[in-house]
Amino acid sequence: MKIALMDSGIGLLPAAAAVRRLRPDADLVLSWDPDGMPWGPRTPEDITERALAVAEAAAAHGPDVLIVACNTASVHSLPEMRARFEPDLPIIGTVPAIKPAAAGGGPVAIWATPATTGSPYQRGLIQEFADGVTVTEVPCPGLADAVHHADESATEAAIAAAAALTPDDVTTVVLGCTNYELVADRIREAVQKPGAAPLILHGSAGAVAAQALRRIGEDPVPEAPAEGGLTVLLSGREGVLPAEALTYPEGRFLQAVSPAR
Repeated sequence: MKIALMDSGIGLLPAAAAVRRLRPDADLVLSWDPDGMPWGPRTPEDITERALAVAEAAAAHGPDVLIVACNTASVHSLPEMRARFEPDLPIIGTVPAIKPAAAGGGPVAIWATPATTGSPYQRGLIQEFADGVTVTEVPCPGLADAVHHADESATEAAIAAAAALTPDDVTTVVLGCTNYELVADRIREAVQKPGAAPLILHGSAGAVAAQALRRIGEDPVPEAPAEGGLTVLLSGREGVLPAEALTYPEGRFLQAVSPAR
């Protein structure tokens, strides 16, 4: 079994780690776009062009399923990607976890890239799943790029700026960019108010990993021997996990349990 994941950058690490924990025996193909990232500031047309190229590179390795582990690409490019690859290659998108977040009653803040914030797709999810819930859309310019480059000072500045735009009464934050899951603890610390109930964060890594297995008719087997290989594609070129990925626990975990192939 081979599972591919794609993103503009290392935001695919949380979902890849979730897949590895569910199926240690799966071969993983990680395809991202250092030549073109960040995608967030690009036009929808440009995002789709880059996303299709990164997906083509992953598809060339013959995966059973492809996880689009990128909210921005999913919001703007899923129809084109499904038209290009399905039904031969199932496509699993990643969208902001608004439905489960709104189920708690809110108030909810959605942290996302500028390209996702205010997009018709995100607004549609809010209208469909968060009717009657107070929702604040919080654009986070520069945060995804800072996380990708493991730039501590830029990450802290971007988190602080987004926290300043987040209302004080927010009880739940949707991490509307997969990169943000790599710094979830820092986001929680920045938004959590003293004396308030613990802040609830909603990411997507576990859900998309489980959905990918369901789509190809596979069950989680966490006790399977850790034999799955790891292929890394950098704008289509085979490479290794970059140093930035290894600054995060998810990257170190994947390197430790995944023999290169």
